[in-house]
Amino acid sequence: MARSRESILRQFFQFGAVGIIGFFVDAGILLLLLHTTHAGFYLGRVVSFLCAATVTWQLNRNITFRTCAVAHGLTAEWLSFVAANSLGGLVNLGVYSALVWRFAIFASAPAVAVAAGSLCGLVVNFELSRAYVFRPRGS
Repeated sequence: MARSRESILRQFFQFGAVGIIGFFVDAGILLLLLHTTHAGFYLGRVVSFLCAATVTWQLNRNITFRTCAVAHGLTAEWLSFVAANSLGGLVNLGVYSALVWRFAIFASAPAVAVAAGSLCGLVVNFELSRAYVFRPRGS
């Protein structure tokens, strides 16, 4: 059964709202680790990303895609979600990097390039999550 445009749009906004929560988990865990451990910027970032991915996976599976079946078991679903969001993260970074490298206006206002990269990454993450991680029942 094909999803209506309204249903997909609702899912997209729910996915985006969950992503905002994920951002706060990611940033919060990173700051906590930087101030309380010797994890450093990179190990801390790996740990904070995995924590945020786990929270957003749980929220998306229970809110955004609650009517979808678990395709391959929970562990495989989580791994698929992390992989999909890592690909979206690469798109985010690629768009950001291309904009600040190629256009002086973005180099002077990098927050706009971050926003553009984030939006592109969000679309990729949503589409991959919807198509491969959280498949509708019966597909």
